[in-house]
Amino acid sequence: MTQIEREAMEYDVVIVGAGPAGLSAAIRLKQLDSDLNVVVLEKGSEVGAHILSGAVLDPIGLNTLIPDWKQKGAPITVPVKQDNFYMLGAAGQMRIPNFVMPPLMSNHGNYIVSMGNVCRWMAGQAEEMGVEIFPGMSCSELVYGEDGAVKGVVAGEFGKNTDGTPGPNYEPGMELHGKYVFLSEGVRGSLSKQVIAKYDLGAGHDVQKYGLGMKEIWEIDPEKHKEGTVTHTMGWPLESNAGGGSFIYHLDNNQVYVGFVVHLNYKNPYVFPYMEFQRFKHHPMVAELLKGGKRVAYGARAISEGGLQSMPQLAFPGGALLGCSAGMVNVPRIKGNHNAMLSGIAAANAAVDAIKAGRSGDLLDGYDAAVRKGPIGDDLKKVRNVKPLWSKYGLTASLAIGGLDMWMNTFGIGVLGTLSHGKTDAAATEPADKHQKIDYPKPDGTLSFDRLTNVSFSFTNHEENQPAHLHLIDPDVPVSVNLAKYAGPSARYCPAGVYEFVEEAGKDTRFVINFQNCVHCKTCDIKDPSQNIRWTVPQGGDGPNYPNM
Repeated sequence: MTQIEREAMEYDVVIVGAGPAGLSAAIRLKQLDSDLNVVVLEKGSEVGAHILSGAVLDPIGLNTLIPDWKQKGAPITVPVKQDNFYMLGAAGQMRIPNFVMPPLMSNHGNYIVSMGNVCRWMAGQAEEMGVEIFPGMSCSELVYGEDGAVKGVVAGEFGKNTDGTPGPNYEPGMELHGKYVFLSEGVRGSLSKQVIAKYDLGAGHDVQKYGLGMKEIWEIDPEKHKEGTVTHTMGWPLESNAGGGSFIYHLDNNQVYVGFVVHLNYKNPYVFPYMEFQRFKHHPMVAELLKGGKRVAYGARAISEGGLQSMPQLAFPGGALLGCSAGMVNVPRIKGNHNAMLSGIAAANAAVDAIKAGRSGDLLDGYDAAVRKGPIGDDLKKVRNVKPLWSKYGLTASLAIGGLDMWMNTFGIGVLGTLSHGKTDAAATEPADKHQKIDYPKPDGTLSFDRLTNVSFSFTNHEENQPAHLHLIDPDVPVSVNLAKYAGPSARYCPAGVYEFVEEAGKDTRFVINFQNCVHCKTCDIKDPSQNIRWTVPQGGDGPNYPNM
């Protein structure tokens, strides 16, 4: 095969991903040294197009980065006024008093935001400082130096045929080289995954754990809208089928974020996370809120849930993992954006010190320690046992023991030490013959919707004349193993209806990948029991185009 020749551009720091971590790093780099050449590469059609988060924002990261963000017009204008915690049953609910919750669970001083809009604003701040930001630029490959260190990425490759060969309008893209490369791709990033494997960054750390978060934006009856109200629920409809819960956030303009998280370590392959979300909206408390309203947007993404013990080594030769590329979500708080920002700041500090010392392409010593021993580590240490307790003993025990553990850790008393997560989410899946099928109600088209209808509200688009960005390691496994042994869970765990098993008279069952539907959540890469699906980036600009997520 002919070696592809590409032009190269040189920068001081190359940042992959224009999320809160990558943009914070870019801004901090320019704050410390305005002469640095910094570039941010974003695979979405614009900054914010692929950003999906709850989100209640703890402003600690932004306060550190841009203390005068209010004066600079940040789209952060809805302070949390009320916190509600409920345990749901099929027909009712019980409120958990706020005073029994550890102080870290309070949202006092936090804000309900669209992280997509926050990132758009942060991108503007970065560009005013001289940061170059290129949206629509998927980073498809890493570039290594002769010493084996990462020295850059390949970005902007377009025009491949469906078989992967260059098409008539093929553009090979460019190599963007940096003294350091920051990977801030979000959860389960394709380049981050390669780097973790190549340099064995996970050695000595626990397995990463994940959840699937699904979210809709609703416009509701103004009389039911309570701006600044934050509600979290646990229990029904998941109950013993899986861990997880919901969030309902009242922002401005009579809009409500309705979200649902399913932990991906569930055993029963018949669990259908998307349908659990749709069923949740029929709970009397939720249905009454949404009655007379309309859903205006939908999206989904995976969430890193492993916490402190699952974070791999954060620095690698030539670069660093930032934010959710490493996994910095505080699971009980359902918050990670603040830690993503703080990680970007810490990585930038380490890179500037190294560059000033004349270094490049080596390990950014000090970054890993700054994360683990600084405010990020403090935040995650207090809650490190909640997820493993929930996984091992279920919701009730985790509420009691995990709540007590959070209280004790708040006072600096670690009674339980640090618990392990055990299996990966893929390995947690059990054969179908150990479980019963779950009968899910049909969506009514008013409160609940079928997947394909909802995907249209993610405004997802992929150019069809390109290779599928979802790769099967062995094309026979989906039918011969996953369908035969696990009843084809990919047809259910995907929140966008990408995968289906098609039966035709007189023919073998076919496994079909509708990659055009993909909302880039990465659940398939995580939950496939055979680990046979590999998620990679499509060409730049493709995927969801989230508004106000």
